[in-house]
Amino acid sequence: MADLFSWLGPIAMGAVLIVLLLGLWNMMRGGSASRSQTLMRWRVGLQFLAIIIIMTGLYLSTL
Repeated sequence: MADLFSWLGPIAMGAVLIVLLLGLWNMMRGGSASRSQTLMRWRVGLQFLAIIIIMTGLYLSTL
């Protein structure tokens, strides 16, 4: 089970990075402010999910 979380952690962090870059790209090119806000909200949610996945993986690896 810990092996599953060792794969999910980097995938979750990659998703955070992609959404972050999309939000920054949208802001730099002068795109819609509401789209940037939506992407940044998604980033925060994905960061929360990534932290939960990483902490669960660490917990399961110590059992």
